[in-house]
Amino acid sequence: MATVIMHAVASLDGFIADEHDELGPLFDWYFNGDRPIETEGEGEAHGPFRVSERSHEYVSSFWNRIGATIQGRHLFDLTNGWEADPPAGEHLLVVSHRPRPEGWHPEADVPFFDDVTAAVEEAKRRAGDRVVAVCAGEVGGEALRLGLVDEVAIDIVPVVFGSGKRYFGSVDAQHLLGDPTTVIQGDRVLHLRYPVLRATGGDAS
Repeated sequence: MATVIMHAVASLDGFIADEHDELGPLFDWYFNGDRPIETEGEGEAHGPFRVSERSHEYVSSFWNRIGATIQGRHLFDLTNGWEADPPAGEHLLVVSHRPRPEGWHPEADVPFFDDVTAAVEEAKRRAGDRVVAVCAGEVGGEALRLGLVDEVAIDIVPVVFGSGKRYFGSVDAQHLLGDPTTVIQGDRVLHLRYPVLRATGGDAS
């Protein structure tokens, strides 16, 4: 069965972008090393990313386990849906109350859902026994609230934004996480992963 992991790079104070969707130095660590992130068994690089040795083993292993990625409409609009070719995994699914843009990659098998639960269910079906990566932000926060997330993965960059787009979106309930199962110090980034234990407030169970 697929594991659902909420993931993003974030500032030390928990923002995945500033108020204008600018990333600042959040992604600098993706390009400050000499090790390309490659597809397992194929030697094909995932885009132009070149990370440090300490980040390489963790990121490569994580990305190569991803079978499906879920993004929200805001990120879809910012990235143009990664041109139907997500950075990791074979499948992309989009959560949006608006329909798929007319003429956008009509040949691509990228379904749109107006319900987070339905998107996660379909992503798990497509991912099989691999990972479903849910992009952090409003959609990731909603998936967490609904009890659909198994793990929280966050790459912390040593910068303080002060305000912006929150990693957990507008989550308004407490959620108890386990002790980190991954703590890896890269070059200008700290890789952390936590199991989700249970909600302690709101209407999640």
